[in-house]
Amino acid sequence: MSAVSPNLLFGMGNPLLDISAVVDKDFLDKYTLKPNDQILAEDKHKALFEEIVKKFKVEYHAGGATQNSIKIAQWMIQQPPKVGTFFGCIGKDKFGEILKQKAEESSVDAHYYEQGEEPTGTCAACITGENRSLVANLAAANCYKKEKHLDLEENWKLVEKAKVYYIAGFFLTVSVESILKVAKHASENNKLFCINLSAPFICQFFKDNLMQVMPYVDVLFGNETEASAFAKEQDFGTKDIKEIAKKAQALPKVNTKRHRIVVLTQGKDETIMALSDKIETFPVLKIDPKDIVDTNGAGDAFVGGFLSGLVQEKPLDQCVKAAHYSANVIIRRAGCTFPEKPDFK
Repeated sequence: MSAVSPNLLFGMGNPLLDISAVVDKDFLDKYTLKPNDQILAEDKHKALFEEIVKKFKVEYHAGGATQNSIKIAQWMIQQPPKVGTFFGCIGKDKFGEILKQKAEESSVDAHYYEQGEEPTGTCAACITGENRSLVANLAAANCYKKEKHLDLEENWKLVEKAKVYYIAGFFLTVSVESILKVAKHASENNKLFCINLSAPFICQFFKDNLMQVMPYVDVLFGNETEASAFAKEQDFGTKDIKEIAKKAQALPKVNTKRHRIVVLTQGKDETIMALSDKIETFPVLKIDPKDIVDTNGAGDAFVGGFLSGLVQEKPLDQCVKAAHYSANVIIRRAGCTFPEKPDFK
């Protein structure tokens, strides 16, 4: 294991305040939501954000996929603080203040681009049983500007300090030029660049952006639903998850010094990892269904655990073990929250 110092892990994405509540089927039907999905809010969803607060008991959690993962990685690493850096855009409002405060509480070195045009983004997590339907209203998160933030000398210095980079696929809808600048830096300096398929709609409607970035990707994360959407869009001609992982692993890559790693999760089923010469599988930690409180954040937590291993230069099987551990902790709690310290060896 290597010594860890501040700003070694860099994340950039959509900082959102999660508004989560246990809802009923009528609520999902009213807004034509699938029980288990991630979508961007359209006009027909605007009233949802007010109704969920009025009708159900809501909890507010600092969210946004990338920010969650960076926060979990920091929690797994513990010391020193601020190993994780996070960039994203927020509004100058109450929700923005909450996000700043939560980032500080979790020891993440967050540098937000603050603008006054749009309010801080929110994400309604509509929970029914073990499922969660996420509706994101990006608002301010959608206003991230490379030239206004990433390009500034003091911010770019933080990018250069990192050796592991993670950006969720959701950010592909916001600023592909920012992602490419970071991805190229990682590739040219033989550092690790990681991305997540994040949602079927990213693989379907933002595939051009995704495929612009793919040649720079060292570690690709996704779950089984996203992987099958990706395979379909890429004409892989297979529905077999291991075959999909293999084909994604073999896609063209700029930095040939590192072989791509593809890591696909399947809920309670085994995790698949494709390396250049083999496929490995890892069973997840068993959990009694009655101990599952909220699966929202399980995927983010998985990635966070994995990143904590990468930053510490642990072997890949240890990275998966850390990923399974953090996901297992998160699903026992509401939102992407965690106890004070991990109990992971």
